[in-house]
Amino acid sequence: MLNNNERNSSVLGCTKCTSPLSNAMINSDSLTACPSCSSLLRADVFPAVYRSLPMGQSGERLQISNEAGCFYHPGKKAVTPCSVCGRFVCALCDVALNGRHLCPTCFEKGKSKRKIKSLENHRTCYDNIALMVATVPLLFYFITLFTAPLAIYLTVRHWNTPSGIIHRTRIRFICAFILAGLQITAWILFFSKLALST
Repeated sequence: MLNNNERNSSVLGCTKCTSPLSNAMINSDSLTACPSCSSLLRADVFPAVYRSLPMGQSGERLQISNEAGCFYHPGKKAVTPCSVCGRFVCALCDVALNGRHLCPTCFEKGKSKRKIKSLENHRTCYDNIALMVATVPLLFYFITLFTAPLAIYLTVRHWNTPSGIIHRTRIRFICAFILAGLQITAWILFFSKLALST
């Protein structure tokens, strides 16, 4: 019979070849190669998958009337208080995150108001912004006087900012920097010729 971890690893498969993933590949910090097709992938799993509760169990029922019950499921036994609001929650409602226990409401509020730093659901791609700031103004050449330095600032400022869950190259930053540098050089030449002609 499979233990919990073996059962979980056999359920998760590669998105390209569907071969089972090993436990070492699950919740790793970086992309890992699939053992079968060598595709780079990352598998993130909620901690509840690894709980030792049998399949289908939705929380322990209250046995004694003076036991603490879950705020959301009064008939279920509370296992922990929420780290934010203090409400008692059952095993079904408990969201364990970085050593803290959150109730579903506090988890949802933290996610929507972006108060949970470790839970990231959106990332700005500054390389796209820098490239757009360097190329779009070429249609209106006079505004490149302002956008070229901005493109260089964005490139330098966000060079080491993570671009997303899937690793991206810095080619957009490089192109934006080169285009902006050429625009600034053109403006310097233009103003120097203008100064010499007067």
